[in-house]
Amino acid sequence: MSPAVDAAELRRRTRALLAAHPPATTDRTDFLKARFDAGLAWVHYPVGLGGLDAPRSLQQAVDAELAAADAPDNDPRRIGIGLGMAAPTILGFGTDEQKRRFLRPLWVGEEVWCQLFSEPGAGSDLAALATRAVRDGDDWVVDGQKVWTSSAHAARWAILIARTDPDLPKHRGISYFICDMTDPGVDVRPLRQITGEAEFNEVFLSGVRIPDGHRLGPVGEGWKVAQTTLMNERVSIGGSRIPREGGMIGPVSQTWRDRPDLRTHDTHQRLLTLWVEAEVARLTGERLRQQLVAGQPGPEGSGMKLAFARLNQQISGLEVELLGDEGLLYGDWTMVRPELVDFTGRDAGYRYLRSKGNSIEGGTSEVLLNIVAERVLGLPAAPRNDKDVAWKDLSR
Repeated sequence: MSPAVDAAELRRRTRALLAAHPPATTDRTDFLKARFDAGLAWVHYPVGLGGLDAPRSLQQAVDAELAAADAPDNDPRRIGIGLGMAAPTILGFGTDEQKRRFLRPLWVGEEVWCQLFSEPGAGSDLAALATRAVRDGDDWVVDGQKVWTSSAHAARWAILIARTDPDLPKHRGISYFICDMTDPGVDVRPLRQITGEAEFNEVFLSGVRIPDGHRLGPVGEGWKVAQTTLMNERVSIGGSRIPREGGMIGPVSQTWRDRPDLRTHDTHQRLLTLWVEAEVARLTGERLRQQLVAGQPGPEGSGMKLAFARLNQQISGLEVELLGDEGLLYGDWTMVRPELVDFTGRDAGYRYLRSKGNSIEGGTSEVLLNIVAERVLGLPAAPRNDKDVAWKDLSR
């Protein structure tokens, strides 16, 4: 970290960026590229990779200046998988060439990313995955199926884990790759959800060739690399910065204020309880982000993601109940393939149905409870009889 890069220096650099590239007259993509090149994208990243080796906490000084100037952002909801999962993994395990190639277009939003982890037979037990990657010269040939893949229909790149050695126990025979979603053999098919949309996909991989230069980390150590991805995923899902009454608690609170005819004593008490819990979760998320300044995310992100899922489901259930017959209405069942999820911009019925997935995506609540029990509370681990058994010998 350079001692000269403090909040005042960051504000000076941000104002210089705005003077050289006025947001009102500069193309949006050009402005974002200039911001990245100035080291003001994520200031805690290394110089030359969108940052200045500054403390993560100083990002807010940059963001405040840009917001005041009405500068464009990189639409983080649309590229959340790239920002929250792919980028920290590439930074932690990528080669210098990989970092230079992928981080800039990822942050600018020119290239959307998706995650090829879960499989039909390897969801909660992710390490049991069966997708194979076989070495062929300078390439790896990948065959298998992935499922519940958000944004696969819009993605250029994917982070992918595949089995490279079936003779080793399941956690040790996995490698981590970057997959080009436009390559031959990649087949993306929509999965229609209870909401009517196809936000998720299943992805079939048939003879997909991935250059060895697109491998992240050593061969056989993909599980270690994947842990970085998963920890960052849970932080990005459960620990995003929101204002008071942001997220799901906002719409139901506004309905309560606007519609006194709907109020009952019971719903009042339940709303108060959930409002307090939502505020506690929001403040806990702020504390978690402060902890991130000092290092990498830990298992605390799993606790935040647990709270996020439970609260969303309880709040959306209360909202539907509060609205009575109106809560049963549903705006649009059209089959579309959205590029982002918009909880607060939709009706109560959508929020209720979509929140059911919160306890599944990003790690099921049952798995996260185990993580919290073992890694936060220090409780004994559950017996695992397959821990030292070669993957090929496991019953499936």
